[in-house]
This record gives sequence, structure tokens and C-alpha cells, in this order.
Amino acid sequence: MAQRQMGDWLRLGLRGMAMGAADLVPGVSGGTIAFITGIYEELLTTIGGLGMGTVRSFFSKGPWVTWKDYNLNFLTMLGLGIVTSVALLAGMLHHLLEEEPVLLWSFFFGLVAASVPLMLREVERTQIDAASLVLFLTGATLAWWLTGLPPLVQGDAPVFLFLSGALAICAMILPGISGSFVLVLLGAYSAVIGAIKGFDVIRIAAFAAGVISGLLGFSKGLGWIFRRHRAMAIMLLSGFLVGSLRKLWPWKENAVELFTHSDGRIEYLQFNVSPSVHVDPQIGLSLACAVFGALLVIALGRLGSSGKSLVQRA
Repeated sequence: MAQRQMGDWLRLGLRGMAMGAADLVPGVSGGTIAFITGIYEELLTTIGGLGMGTVRSFFSKGPWVTWKDYNLNFLTMLGLGIVTSVALLAGMLHHLLEEEPVLLWSFFFGLVAASVPLMLREVERTQIDAASLVLFLTGATLAWWLTGLPPLVQGDAPVFLFLSGALAICAMILPGISGSFVLVLLGAYSAVIGAIKGFDVIRIAAFAAGVISGLLGFSKGLGWIFRRHRAMAIMLLSGFLVGSLRKLWPWKENAVELFTHSDGRIEYLQFNVSPSVHVDPQIGLSLACAVFGALLVIALGRLGSSGKSLVQRA
């Protein structure tokens, strides 16, 4: 790996902040941000390289050599960015979701929609064939179906939270599928939030164990696919992004009340509607937010070009 300079580390922290902000919103994946900013494959490789070998290296070679050999500076800086973003933006995003949902969803709709061509440009035209197009359509159909499912009844058993954590972190790694949305879909979101608020050590530990297990196992498999079938993987993930736009459509209508979260929020089964249904007076501002989201992702894509060039110099 090429030596990173101070500016490179700061930009990596900014990428982490962008990932953290994305993961706060059900429907947006931090994996999308990681991909368009050029650190996705390094993230998969670094996480996939962790395991028992890391522990053995710690005792045989020492902590400093292990830290360097396993690229832990990368994970630490990225993690700091994510944690910082969550700490700084969680309150603001929660407020916007409650008070200005249409504007916030418009912003993220533009961001994700503009991410699709940025991902597809990584695939050469000669690599696009019938099989890759089938994968693209499969990813789009699967994500479209998943984001239309109603949340399940809530559960808080430790085994259930372990499995929910493993599935949610897998989704968080995949561009186009939100880990927080998967928790809502599984009916575990309220239980996880409640366990954290109440400092329920057993349930927090079960969820964390699931996250770690899913992260280590899934990243290895996905990294293997990227190394051997990169174009096919990008086509599938691009399809996921297209399908996820169903969840991000700004104008929705509450159809059926499903259940109430521990923090008092009511979960509804929603349907997408045209902005003309409710004659949205903010449609001009909503379009501006979507354009701003698209421009932001283009800027992030340019930031990603510098990240990929650093990896390629290794």
C-alpha cells in the first residue's frame, strides 16, 4: 500500500463522515459512499484480512507490526470519521426526518440516482454482456422488492438480535441496501435502540457479536467476488442502487399503522405517490435538494479518483 500523507488521512476521515451520515438514514447505504469515494475495495480487503491470523500476529510480531501489516490505520481513521459524523449529525438528521422528510429524501434520491452512472463507468463496454445485464436487472428487482416489504413484528431475543446484526452489517457493506432499513424490516430496529438506551449489556453484546461475525465473514466473500468477477459484481450492485430508489422516493402516503417504536415513533406501511397528489408547494425546493445531492456525489466521485490513484500506486 502506498504511503498516505496527512492530507490523505484527512480525506479518508471525510469519507468516513460521509459514510456515517448515509448510514443514519434508513434507505441509504454507507457502502454506496465507500464505492463512489474510491475506498470500497480497500475496505473489503482490509476487513476480510482480519481474523485469527491477526491475533497470532499480535503476539508473535507485536502490536505495531500487526497494526501496520493489517492496515488498521485505515480502519481507525475511517471509523473515527463515521463515529464523528454520527455524533454530530444524528440529531440534525432525526429532526429533518421528522420535520422536512420530503426535502431530505429528495436530497438522498438525487445522491443515489447520480451514484448509478458513477458505478457503471467502472465497467468497460466490452465487459457488458447478457449475463451482466441479467445481474443488473436481478439486483434492481431484488432491491425494489425488499424496500417495498412492510416491517415485521418486533423481537428482542438475543439470538434474534445476533442474526439481525449479521444481516444488517452485510446490507450496510452493499451499495444500495441500508443496514438501518434492514433492522426496521426485520423488526429489530426498536429493540436495538432500546437496548442501547437502557444499556442492556446482554442484548448489546449479542447484536455486536452478530455485527462482527457478519462483517468478517461477508467481507471475505464479497472481496473474493470483486477480485475475480469485478465487472459482474459492479453490475449487480448498480442494480441494487436502482432498486433502492423506491425507498428514497420523497413523496409517500401512510397506508396502515404497523406498530409504535420504543421512542414513540409510529411505523407505517407506506406507498409512493406523485407530488401532485398532495400538491406539494415545496416541489421546486425538493428538486433543488435532489440536484444538490447529485452534485455532491459527483464531487465525492472526484474525491474517489484521488483515493483510487493512491491505491493503484501501491
